[in-house]
Amino acid sequence: MNTHNVLFSTAFAAAVCLCAAPCLSAQAEPGNGIPVHTVVTVEASKGSNPPEVSQQDVLVREGKDRDTVTEWTPAQGDHADLEYFILIDDGANMTLGSQLEPIRKFVLDQPPATKIGLAYMQNGIAQMAQTLTTDHEAVAKALRLPTGIAGINGSPYFSVSDLVKRWPTGAARREVLMISDGIDRYYGSADFLDPYLDAAISDALKAGIIVSAIYTPGMGHFGHDFYLTYWGQLYMAKLADQTGGEAYYIGMTGPPVTFSPYLDDQTSRLTHQYLLTFLAKPPKKAGLQRVRIATEVPKAQLVAPKQIWVPAR
Repeated sequence: MNTHNVLFSTAFAAAVCLCAAPCLSAQAEPGNGIPVHTVVTVEASKGSNPPEVSQQDVLVREGKDRDTVTEWTPAQGDHADLEYFILIDDGANMTLGSQLEPIRKFVLDQPPATKIGLAYMQNGIAQMAQTLTTDHEAVAKALRLPTGIAGINGSPYFSVSDLVKRWPTGAARREVLMISDGIDRYYGSADFLDPYLDAAISDALKAGIIVSAIYTPGMGHFGHDFYLTYWGQLYMAKLADQTGGEAYYIGMTGPPVTFSPYLDDQTSRLTHQYLLTFLAKPPKKAGLQRVRIATEVPKAQLVAPKQIWVPAR
């Protein structure tokens, strides 16, 4: 049995298939577009080691038009700069306590130059426990049990948006690991029309921030109701899928036995990322543009945001 899975709706799976489907069109002429940047993760469709993907193997399309790729640089060495926030739901069940040690190990195992921060979701904000720092010991020491008060965080997506909006821009990759049940207690969980989820996705896309998520149950009724936890996991999966991240779940309402395989996968993803620059079609005004980033390299899959912020010329 796989140790981690991505929870997608049928619509998401269809979107992924479309991303990988070949599309016949002429490649845009260099110089006619606006340079935009994003981070792409290379995954293996079979096995654990992703195959090598070169710049000429990367296909970027907007509709039927193929954009010109101008840079495809491994996020390693001088290009490995990374800012990584762990965002924990303060209304999580106390069972999260058994996962603190795996989280600490994950933090301490990251490369020395990686800046890591820690925040807790409280009342719609990201309450800082440790600002971004290369002192990984300080982050590990700042980890604590959640308060475990049901409803302390009305909507986890308020806190995601708050963190994203307060995060200074820079050249480094920026990523979030969200640990929550994903249930929006402010909007409710019943459909994909949640405006606060959509706002969090939009805010992350505009900032170029990748969000991954690990499911952990909340307190009280929210911690064991299958209907609520089902939608909560779908919401987190949508957030991760749209921003180029990964969502981990166990397919039931109980807590995972251990976060370790999920955290190991995060480490692997971070070491198989590339900095992509391509020439986007000039928009009439700045905004998010839907793109499809794929490769025809056998056994390789490119995981990237579904939309990219393109400034006006």
